[in-house]
Amino acid sequence: MTADFLVIGAGIAGLSFAIRAAKHGSVLVLVKGGLFESNTAWAQGGIASVLPPGLCDEGDEVEKHVADTLDAGAGLCDEAVVRKIIEEGAATVDDLTGYGVEFDKQGDHFQLGKEGGHSARRILHARDTTGREIARALVETARNTPNLTILEHHCAVDLITTAKLGAVIDDRVLGAYVLNRKSGEVSVFHSDRVILATGGCGKVYLYTTNPDAATGDGVAMAWRAGATISNMEFIQFHPTCLYNPAAIGPEARSFLVSEAVRGEGGILIDHKGEDFTRKIDPRGSLAPRDIVARAIDRELKRTGAPCVYLDVTHKPKGFMKERFPYIYENLLKFGIDCETQPIPVVPAAHYQCGGVVTDVDGKTSVRGLYAIGEVACTGLHGANRLASNSLLEGNVIARRAIEQMVDFYSPDKAQESIPPIPEWEHGDTAEPDELVVIYHNWDEIRRLMWDYVSIVRTENRLRRAATRLRNLSKEVREFYWGHRVNADILELRNLVTVASLIVECAIRRKESRGLHYTLDHPDTADREKHDTVLRKF
Repeated sequence: MTADFLVIGAGIAGLSFAIRAAKHGSVLVLVKGGLFESNTAWAQGGIASVLPPGLCDEGDEVEKHVADTLDAGAGLCDEAVVRKIIEEGAATVDDLTGYGVEFDKQGDHFQLGKEGGHSARRILHARDTTGREIARALVETARNTPNLTILEHHCAVDLITTAKLGAVIDDRVLGAYVLNRKSGEVSVFHSDRVILATGGCGKVYLYTTNPDAATGDGVAMAWRAGATISNMEFIQFHPTCLYNPAAIGPEARSFLVSEAVRGEGGILIDHKGEDFTRKIDPRGSLAPRDIVARAIDRELKRTGAPCVYLDVTHKPKGFMKERFPYIYENLLKFGIDCETQPIPVVPAAHYQCGGVVTDVDGKTSVRGLYAIGEVACTGLHGANRLASNSLLEGNVIARRAIEQMVDFYSPDKAQESIPPIPEWEHGDTAEPDELVVIYHNWDEIRRLMWDYVSIVRTENRLRRAATRLRNLSKEVREFYWGHRVNADILELRNLVTVASLIVECAIRRKESRGLHYTLDHPDTADREKHDTVLRKF
């Protein structure tokens, strides 16, 4: 298949781009699973934006939002990028409402929430299922957009580049090999403009708030294609994932209790009912996520308790059911009435702040390859993402990327020096007993990352993780080349690649900054104020 634009991923970044790109050529959107299995669809809190005074009751300024983002980013944000993205917040809200997103309003004004690290109320929301509402509107718009084709259950295997084909011209992208998960066939998809919008890598950890699709596919494919990767040591752990060991099923094990609950007055307490976060930071439960997650981790290790608690019992009766109906109803299903009892919570892997290095227009180091959203490292998030900035970034960079492509990007159409792209060749079919090894390796990667490379790290643990990951990489390579590919093998291959990149970046950073905290270097060092950059070639 051939398209002017090949988009891999269908969250806010991928669909925002695809809808705009369809005005300029044919667009193919590949979705690994279903259309509502993205991190966008799972987002509860909202989207941060400074609005004009006529649209809200709150007084806010772009400079305040910029300052909050820089503060959360612990010195590693690119201020110029931060400013450009935040300045386009109002335009993003116009885009989304134009697609039919219905944010909560009171009269003509948007209702705005507050989250950790924000100095003002600036979070637009749709109750506590904001991401689902955004995904609904974008999917409906995309399905009704001419020139745009969505292929669900199609998994990108690898990017195709001129360098991989041995061409002597400048390296550029030519398309991708794509697995049809239903038929099992792998086909060549041709495009000289490929957009990675694959989201993050939360499933590399044992406990995560992410959907099963978040296996770091875009970062792994970009790395294999020779793109520059940066700051993968900065994995954000959300402080408040439901702790309920008796519950059964993946949703129960990864159920997120939105930061917006703390923004509306929820307080983190220990088993004695005391607010332990005030001992760590004067902002208490509303400190940035890296600080709160470490405070919880410290409390759990100090006391040996299995969890801490998020207390909203002091709020008026009916408040949670009205403001957070999704959270309230699901907690009831898990046997917790949050209006009368505190919610047991623990941190869980949530957001990837590093990724494929891009400029503010989404361009990577490989010609024709763009990355948008969580898969990309633009400089917005620095060493720690400010809550609810990610949905904003996905839409802004999507808009800037298509404008840049239309205005400045002209694909090299010279074909004489490009070798033909070979068809895919399958390996042998895996025997059932060998498939057990795949599932074992998947579990081992996630457990060792949780034990050795999570909220608090040491050089000894990181070295142990690196050694085991090298052995696992070898085992996974043998499976990949020796067996017929399927989604499980592809995701395992990507997971071990991304885990190795996280560990390599973490080993290189000899300080504690933002989300990377190591007992061997507990201080933040000015001389270490740099991005951790990895280049394959």
